[in-house]
Amino acid sequence: MKDLIISLLVLLILASCKESEIIDIDRIGQNEPYVFEYGNFPSPDIHEDNKLSVQGVKLGRMLFYEKMLSRDNSISCGSCHQQEHAFSDVNRFSLGVDGLPGGRQAMAIFNMAWNTNHYFWDGRADLLRHQSLMPIQDALEMDETLPNVISKLNNSSIYPEQFERAFGTKEISSERISLAMEQFMNSIISKNSKYDKYLAGNASFTEQEERGRFLFFQEFNPSFPDQSGADCQHCHGGANFENDRYMNNGLDTDAEMTDIGRQAVTGIAADKGKFKVTSLRNIALSPPYMHDGRFSTLEEVIDHYDLVKQSSTLDGSFQQQLPYNGLILSNDDKAALVAFLKTLTDHELINNPNYSDPF
Repeated sequence: MKDLIISLLVLLILASCKESEIIDIDRIGQNEPYVFEYGNFPSPDIHEDNKLSVQGVKLGRMLFYEKMLSRDNSISCGSCHQQEHAFSDVNRFSLGVDGLPGGRQAMAIFNMAWNTNHYFWDGRADLLRHQSLMPIQDALEMDETLPNVISKLNNSSIYPEQFERAFGTKEISSERISLAMEQFMNSIISKNSKYDKYLAGNASFTEQEERGRFLFFQEFNPSFPDQSGADCQHCHGGANFENDRYMNNGLDTDAEMTDIGRQAVTGIAADKGKFKVTSLRNIALSPPYMHDGRFSTLEEVIDHYDLVKQSSTLDGSFQQQLPYNGLILSNDDKAALVAFLKTLTDHELINNPNYSDPF
């Protein structure tokens, strides 16, 4: 009987140690680096003052889907940046807490770790952490104050402890909220499309997809129509299919232009009508298109680029097509481009449980 009691005591001590060990490991999560897997992408340049940690990313994910960040606790960041749509919104303009539409189409959120030229369509946020707080305070979006958000999180049963795990203190601040959200958004990576598998030799293209790939990467050459392409790669090149620039892509003439884009931020006349060049990855998942969501389909987008509109700040890369009445694309060419763009869809991104709503 004595031996049995001793054995039970030993088991209880071991169980207690194991539980304590788990808690201790969880509490030092801020020192446990979050492991990036980024395929063929270059190594991401994460800011030294906010390296990703397991607990920081976890907290950021919780905050991303937390409805307490809105005035009436009805919407979260994830309401307008939905995983199934590559963290974008299929509504032309997202609806805020009062059902009012925003002024521009919600941008997709993935591969932010490789973004080097500010945030939003007009680049008004220097860092992702700054961007994360702006929709909270926007009257057309979440319409809440940061002091109220902090108060609500402090009064919750879970967040003080989660902030301690991520930052070593239960003190909740707007800065720590923004750093955690930056960590989570930087962790969202898209790298496993059919195109990526094609590059790795693990997938093959149909004849139509291959024609679209040729047109996408081939330069426009009106002197040799059979060898001429759509010249898409100048703006949508590199591993992430973008060029870290703000450009006027010929949506409007000067007279038609109602949104001056980047000019509103810089005050520079030459920036009128320029908007951030976005990634084409997962483009088939994230209609509608352009800063104002004016195009509902990829076919409409291709038609636009086949013949853009002239304006005073139209980018020079589009000027060359104007004398030839467009890119000289046939209907089959346009269909091939759409087929290629669909190979950029990453189904693993939209089904990854690490990015889903944790509540």
